[in-house]
Amino acid sequence: MKRMNKLNWLIAFAFLLGTAQTANAQTAKDVFNSSETPVFYLGVDFTLAKLIDAPESPLDVRDRNYPAINDLIVNEPKRYDLAGAFHKSNIDHDLSMVTKRNAKINAEEIKSTNSADYNRLKEEDISKLVKGFDFEGKKGVGLLIVMESMSKANKGAAMWVTLIDMGAKKVLMTERMIGKTGMAFGFRNYWANPIRDVIEDIEKKKYKQWKSKYGG
Repeated sequence: MKRMNKLNWLIAFAFLLGTAQTANAQTAKDVFNSSETPVFYLGVDFTLAKLIDAPESPLDVRDRNYPAINDLIVNEPKRYDLAGAFHKSNIDHDLSMVTKRNAKINAEEIKSTNSADYNRLKEEDISKLVKGFDFEGKKGVGLLIVMESMSKANKGAAMWVTLIDMGAKKVLMTERMIGKTGMAFGFRNYWANPIRDVIEDIEKKKYKQWKSKYGG
């Protein structure tokens, strides 16, 4: 009898554990089917980015301009309306993780003279980056922009808009998008423009497409 009770207890424990894990699991469907599913903005990761045919000092780009772009996006939420783009009342953020990662970039590898570097990353590259990301114990859905390339010749920047199950270090959705540069003065503003362009594209068009694809 005691043995049977122990077996029943183990079965019940395994069931509850599985239920808890399922409840904690995050999916893209959760994001697009409910405005109540929180999304946590992690910033722009530049660790894979290539700045093509640019005259700027790579040290200045890494140490001053990359942090400035990330700060600009969260400090001007009306211009970079991530909450509106993802149909959320609010999106909290923490840039500390990308700040640490971007600060460790080898400055000598930032610049490129190869135009083919504008389009070189695949989905598996984003998955690999996410697997190596330190989310510092955070759970839930993270929103990360992975910058791929910036090219004045192309008048734009390529980036991967990525939703992540932070607890599992799993990519829920990632899509390569192109943002146009437009008119702006200074490195920060010039290369923040494509990010704003992408955010506006999500709000106007992409969110609806993603909801249809992942929310069904």
